[in-house]
Amino acid sequence: MQLYCNSLTTYSRLRTKEICIGDLKLGNLHPIRLQTMTTTDTMDTLGTVAQTIRCIEAGAELVRITAPSKKEAENLQNIKNELRKRGYNTPLIADIHFTPNAAEIAARIVEKVRINPGNYVDKKKFELIDYTDADYAEEIDRITERFTPLVKICKQYGTAMRIGTNHGSLSDRIMSRYGDTPIGMVESAMEFLRIARFENFHNIILSMKSSNPQVMVQAYRLLVQQMQQEFGEIYPLHLGVTEAGDGEDGRVKSAAGIGTLLEDGIGDTIRVSLTEDPEFEIPVCKDLVKRYAPENRDTHHHSIPSISGSIPYSPFTYQRRQSFEVLNIGGKQVPVVVADLSKIKNIQAADLSAIGYTYDPNSDKWAIGDLAPDYIFVGNQILPFALPGTLKAIVYTQTFNEVKNNASYVPIYDATEAANTVLAHATCNFVLIDCFNEPTNDILFNETIANNPTVVFCLSSNQQLAMPAVRRMLVAMQQQHIHNPVILITDSSWQTPDEHLIHYATETGALLLDGFGDGISLGMHQQSYALQNSSLTNTQGRNYASNHTVEQFINTTAFSILQATRTRISKTEYISCPSCGRTLFNLQETTAQIRQVTNHLKGVKIAIMGCIVNGPGEMADADFGYVGSGVGKITLYKGKEVVKKNIDSTIAVNELINLLKESHVWIEPSMS
Repeated sequence: MQLYCNSLTTYSRLRTKEICIGDLKLGNLHPIRLQTMTTTDTMDTLGTVAQTIRCIEAGAELVRITAPSKKEAENLQNIKNELRKRGYNTPLIADIHFTPNAAEIAARIVEKVRINPGNYVDKKKFELIDYTDADYAEEIDRITERFTPLVKICKQYGTAMRIGTNHGSLSDRIMSRYGDTPIGMVESAMEFLRIARFENFHNIILSMKSSNPQVMVQAYRLLVQQMQQEFGEIYPLHLGVTEAGDGEDGRVKSAAGIGTLLEDGIGDTIRVSLTEDPEFEIPVCKDLVKRYAPENRDTHHHSIPSISGSIPYSPFTYQRRQSFEVLNIGGKQVPVVVADLSKIKNIQAADLSAIGYTYDPNSDKWAIGDLAPDYIFVGNQILPFALPGTLKAIVYTQTFNEVKNNASYVPIYDATEAANTVLAHATCNFVLIDCFNEPTNDILFNETIANNPTVVFCLSSNQQLAMPAVRRMLVAMQQQHIHNPVILITDSSWQTPDEHLIHYATETGALLLDGFGDGISLGMHQQSYALQNSSLTNTQGRNYASNHTVEQFINTTAFSILQATRTRISKTEYISCPSCGRTLFNLQETTAQIRQVTNHLKGVKIAIMGCIVNGPGEMADADFGYVGSGVGKITLYKGKEVVKKNIDSTIAVNELINLLKESHVWIEPSMS
């Protein structure tokens, strides 16, 4: 199988074609560029200029502005003139969807145009038509005729182009032949890329966006492989998870998708699509990209062995690694969460309330929340209270020997200890492995431990390339047919909450998206823990967890990562667009309002889209959609079907609740 990157065990950027966006060079190992998109009305020249300047001063190297029709495209000239007059020369991007005429105007004004091959010429009516080969070829001819004028204008004016596929807006023609798949996303872009290449136009970037990081990662990998096979060269790639949402969930989902690709050296420019003011996206982009700066990413010394032969899993389709069950870990069980409480001195029952277990002394009962972990790691502590029956405490072996008759405790061994002792627990023993960073790695393959039906491996790595080290160990386990379940352990030594979120979601999310991991455990190194215990406020001043502990922050993040990677659904999922000049209502305010009344609906996916452009197509696999259809008007969807049109926005949230009730997914929120 041809790889989609240079190596799975060493970090190096994937070399792509060099292109120019104005004076900005992209691809060919130039720095990863940061971009965002304005949310103002494009006809509001001064408002758009002011917001663009805020984005530039925050660090944006490219700024995208929507141009849904000819009048907005024409006004890009006024916006550009005003920015240049004020001394700002950052390249501008026109965002085009349905209107070729607008694209052809914009391409003469700004440095780059973005078109969506799913709706630039094609129309999406959610109809599956049985295309014959002749019909299909005729459609390609029609696209060629309509798309070629834009290509020629871009070539004449030196304008760059992004061919940006979106998972949720594939044309009916592509859907009829390839289905709603990553392969269909790739072919949608390749059709347009072939036309551009025929015209000898190469100033092109491509993207494969989805609100589902699993689909997004697979599509980019397939695109790299396809370009290499077909052209022998790779065009630069813009990375993003579309409609990621806001707050922690938006950051986690974006980092899981974007970070997974960056870990393997893929990506020339990124955008984090948050339902927040666009300038707040840039610090998150910076946190993602700085992980790959030379000082943070050693590219010279590696002790991770290369993979011999073919890799034993497919990076292009999701299939969970085969493992057997140990208690509730592995097999077909959802991945477990292990909360690290070991840094709390003298743990009391009240400390568990931060992670979803609330004890009522009057009734002597525990209430268990949806985000309650399955295990807690407590180090050497013997707890002065009885745990709820569903929860087990993981302790070091010396402590376990003192409480081995207590069914609530299970032991954890380091690798050397496990190899030189009789495992104490009859049904569950955790074994720590620091992947490729100690001489004891071979212990994992010890015949008394490998495939021992009581052993759960806990894999981490102190290597600078931690994720590739753990992945390489999992590959070795597959090659040796070792099927013990695996807990992924990721510790963070970063400082801010955003940095921690991105670190956890990237390193753990990358493994989960490839089907690795039967559980996760997140932690902080001591210095970072002490720092975060004093403040949980991110760089924009938004408080992540007011009056909440580090343990609650980390535990919530663990569940968010599992949700983002679609490996364990534990809460409502929101597919929320980042807003732009097309938005027809206050998106941030409405998203917060909908979240407030629906966040107890575990497993329901709700899309909140600012306009019809980002509506029925780009909300992809949402169960329900709340879409702007006019000023102050909302249209509600169930799946891809319109069920209520042009509702007044003042009553639309209540109408959404009524739709949820009619669809039998509504439950009354708990009063506790």
